[in-house]
Amino acid sequence: MPDRAPQPVERQLPTEEARDLVALVRDIVQREVAPRAAEQEDAGYFPREVFTLLSESGLLGLPYDSEFGGGDQPYEVYLQVLEELASARLTVGLGVSVHSLACHALAGYGTKEQQSEHLPAMLGGGLLGAYCLSEPSSGSDAASLRTKAVRDGDDWVITGTKAWITHGGIADFCTVLARTGGEGARGITAFLVPGDAEGLSAAAPEKKMGMKGSPTAQLHFDGVRVPDSRRIGEEGQGFAIALSALDSGRLGIAACAIGVAQAALDEALTYATGRLQFGRPIADFQGLRFMLADMATQIEAGRALYLAAARLRDAGRPFSRQAAMAKLFCTDAAMKVTTDAVQVLGGYGYTADFPVERFMREAKVLQIVEGTNQIQRMVIARHLAGPETR
Repeated sequence: MPDRAPQPVERQLPTEEARDLVALVRDIVQREVAPRAAEQEDAGYFPREVFTLLSESGLLGLPYDSEFGGGDQPYEVYLQVLEELASARLTVGLGVSVHSLACHALAGYGTKEQQSEHLPAMLGGGLLGAYCLSEPSSGSDAASLRTKAVRDGDDWVITGTKAWITHGGIADFCTVLARTGGEGARGITAFLVPGDAEGLSAAAPEKKMGMKGSPTAQLHFDGVRVPDSRRIGEEGQGFAIALSALDSGRLGIAACAIGVAQAALDEALTYATGRLQFGRPIADFQGLRFMLADMATQIEAGRALYLAAARLRDAGRPFSRQAAMAKLFCTDAAMKVTTDAVQVLGGYGYTADFPVERFMREAKVLQIVEGTNQIQRMVIARHLAGPETR
């Protein structure tokens, strides 16, 4: 049985422009991302220069309006770009997804004046964003957040701590959810805060199991003053804005998960067709052939699920339930596929000489971020059976 090199994913893309876009992404990935991914992740290095290149190439604002520097691409295309990036290095793919999430509030709920002033730099001006919702005491129960924004004349003064912030300490701007009213979801408002605002500081980055190159840190707001012109949407509308962003963000995580899973399958296939035992490739043995078949099937199913949800979003139809399903299935599949990839490589899979152990560590976080998979099951169940009775 000859070696079989994995082939690029055959993508269903709606236009020739989209096909050229994916070809551009693959070229950037092969030249600038993949060759240094393992070394840089091991060193905990964040590749800001790659994000600068992506911005210059028009890849940081793909799903947004070209009037403000975006790419006018449907989510169906944007998510497949994310998958390509994540398959080379999750730090890059997830970083682009988080940046897009940080732009969502202003793009969807900002005034034309706010959008004209800020979006061009955010979408194509080399800036990098962070999304600040979670806090040390409010993760899954985000509506209980305690960071406060108090009105002071024409300004707001923000005080509190945000936790688990991707790009914490290096972001150029932050979309911040803070309490401006009473308890619960209706007392929350969204703000656009400069990354260098006076009173804003970052704790030391978290020491994580995986994604060591992507900084995750607490952000401390010590009387950070922002003008009312940086309030996004109406007072008290922030939680609705946040939920809207998370529906889209969950699709980004689903696409990243499939990218990691695809990379793991490619490594497992390359190894299994080239590794000889008992005089023949181990891919000849039924036990491994069935594992590879199951891995490929889960990846194809996950890709179809996130694309179906994306097409609903692109058509302007409700997609919250489908987004939760895609995030749940794709991240669980990534965990299973990467674990199986380690098994296919045997002892080598457990060493840092091969990337599958890194893929397995990275897949785990995708079951947690943007709402744990237990929260996704709650969301899906509410759509099916209605709210829980108390």
